[in-house]
Amino acid sequence: MRIEKVVVHRCALPLVRPFRTSFFTEYTKDVLLVEVTTDVGTGWGECVAATDPLYSHEFNDAVMLVWRDHLIPRLMGRDVTAEEVPAILGPVRGHPMARGALELAVLDAQLRASGQSFASYLGSVHDRIPCGVSTGIPDDDSIDTLVAEVDGYVAEGYRRVKLKIQPGWDIEPTRVIRERYPDLPLQVDANQAYSRDDIDHLCRLDEFDLLLVEQPIHEEDYLGHKLLAERMRTPVCLDESVLSADNAESLIDYGACEIVNIKAGRVGGYLSAKAIHDVALSRGVPVWCGGMVETGIGRAANIALASLPGFTVIGDTSSSSRFFHQDVTEPLTMDADGMMTVPTDPGLGRTPIPDALEELRTDRVILTDGRHD
Repeated sequence: MRIEKVVVHRCALPLVRPFRTSFFTEYTKDVLLVEVTTDVGTGWGECVAATDPLYSHEFNDAVMLVWRDHLIPRLMGRDVTAEEVPAILGPVRGHPMARGALELAVLDAQLRASGQSFASYLGSVHDRIPCGVSTGIPDDDSIDTLVAEVDGYVAEGYRRVKLKIQPGWDIEPTRVIRERYPDLPLQVDANQAYSRDDIDHLCRLDEFDLLLVEQPIHEEDYLGHKLLAERMRTPVCLDESVLSADNAESLIDYGACEIVNIKAGRVGGYLSAKAIHDVALSRGVPVWCGGMVETGIGRAANIALASLPGFTVIGDTSSSSRFFHQDVTEPLTMDADGMMTVPTDPGLGRTPIPDALEELRTDRVILTDGRHD
């Protein structure tokens, strides 16, 4: 198919509550939705970068620049399939979030034209998936606030809870939630907040029977994670350290990674995510689908990904209402059993609602000619 036009819709979605991690607090989701028009139809993608380069070196203004000046020019004026997009964009180094969003939009257009769902294309084996939820660090640093939030999620039916932790907010909040919910599948996520010097401290988390501890040490410190994995009973899961299928295989073989969190938007797209899944599955290593506070566009894609056979750990596949008062698409909703139905309509099974997009949009840029509307 021939790509004819690329439009970026920049939107601001107020969050239901602030989402605080060890590296920043998010109050409003600043998101780039990319609309790719081809000669066979239109597709949508979502970039998971943030406003500032705090979680990742990528950030939205830089994504706009690399799209305009480097990535989109490589796609324009040629016949392509979605499977060819990674190789076409390959000469440009880095920028996996920018690449992944474009690839997703092209995939969506291709699958809509062929009448195939995204889940079917990836190799889905489940019609429904269990839902997990991620809790941020309370703005007021209050364990009572955390307990009230977790109580609400458990009452809604979520099957797994993830607690964000950082130095000074780790052992006690985890203890309180575990004592309150002895049988709840529970895990913690540090977002790289610790170092090798904290291995003894992190091992104190073993007493809480956690599913895993996620990315406790800096993403580039593979030895640190290996040393921790050798000491800690709780499985060490890597997120930010995982960049590709080859890299994931290296981390697994090195002994630094016992579970993999796959965030498709962060590893360059869903084709890369599928490849990581396949490697982990072949090695008998569990994977799960992480979230990046996506709108219904990225959330629908994540749900499809999470329906693959290797995703045996419950992921961050919460309802749209977990983060947004209003999503840009029809909301994705968890049922009373704590399960989410995998979309089966062609493509992603979700497109922006025109009125919602208009209300939430802060800018619209036609990147193929640089015009702002």
